[in-house]
Amino acid sequence: MTWNVRIGINPISWMNDDLPSLGGETPLETALSEGKEIGYAGFELGNKFPKDGPALKAKLDEYNLACVSGWYSGFLAEVPEGQSEADALAAEIERCKAHMSRLQYNKVKVVVYGECAGTIQGNIDTPLAKRPRFQTDAQWQAYGRRLNAFGAHLQATYGITLAYHHHMGAYVESPADIDHLMQVTDAQSVGLLFDTGHAYYGGATNPEALLRKHLARVVHVHCKDVRPSVIAQARNDGWSFLNGVINGTFTVPGDGVINFDAVLTTLKAAGYEGWLVVEAEQDPAVAPSYQYAKKGFDTLSGIVQRLSRGA
Repeated sequence: MTWNVRIGINPISWMNDDLPSLGGETPLETALSEGKEIGYAGFELGNKFPKDGPALKAKLDEYNLACVSGWYSGFLAEVPEGQSEADALAAEIERCKAHMSRLQYNKVKVVVYGECAGTIQGNIDTPLAKRPRFQTDAQWQAYGRRLNAFGAHLQATYGITLAYHHHMGAYVESPADIDHLMQVTDAQSVGLLFDTGHAYYGGATNPEALLRKHLARVVHVHCKDVRPSVIAQARNDGWSFLNGVINGTFTVPGDGVINFDAVLTTLKAAGYEGWLVVEAEQDPAVAPSYQYAKKGFDTLSGIVQRLSRGA
């Protein structure tokens, strides 16, 4: 029986929003045309995409591509001094309007929520060891309340599910962090974006085992592979997240050590029917965009086809 998933890609394979020196000169149209030629069904968003819903749809329609989702930088982990929780939530709800409306217009079902309060993921000089952490259970519980309320608002207002992206350099990075996040949030309000590469880098050297633990919460999947020797050096030498990216911590499925057969088999058995998104930030001068995007697509599509045949 055919497995009802679609394979998409993030434009970070061609151009990096956090590090414009990596592919910053590449036109959006190059990414879209090459991605379509390779076989991808849709793209996640980046900074070069049109900022309003109709213009975004028109641009993607030129290439017969779907809008998969888009990263949203949230700031719910910390309540600014002098603000109440209610005020902080209201500010987030107001701030998200344009982005969520753009996604809603393009019939997007999940939003990639990246927690950016206190994050060091974009600071090239700050070692990952200095990432923010919640110190008490009360802080976790309060964060969960805010996420639940924000997620419920997104569903009620835009019909969009919050897909929480665990991410290196942020409050939720390790398997234990993900466990804690799932404990303090409600399944009906907050979904999990499972990222294979960040899971491995964050400490889950068997990402499939972590995936199995939280399968019921997974609403979106980022498929990236890893180079363990580079990750080991990044840890030993105290690199920042971005220095790791520059030096090749991540790569596309089929070019590293993650067992995507096991990951996708687990997802299919659980009835997952969302997007599988290739997202592997690399330097395109070292890892040519088309070549690596095609390797990622060929790896995933081959597994999906085999699973659809029941092989």
